[in-house]
Amino acid sequence: MATVDNIRNGLIDKILSIKNKDFLVALDKLITSSSSESDTIELTKEQKIMLEMSEQDIKNGKLISQEAMDKRNLEWLNAM
Repeated sequence: MATVDNIRNGLIDKILSIKNKDFLVALDKLITSSSSESDTIELTKEQKIMLEMSEQDIKNGKLISQEAMDKRNLEWLNAM
């Protein structure tokens, strides 16, 4: 698996070879507008309620394994 430095250096090499100004401007906007790891995301009231409900489900043992959920999803899809 590539390290962050390897990925970054590979991207720099590719960017240096780009001659299309419009492409570079669009890439710059994309990079500038992307959120950094330190950005805080504000949750909506509804999202907070859903997280609280999830916490209650965990406390009350209302859990399902990933395998069981996959099985349910396949059954649901096959019923369509």
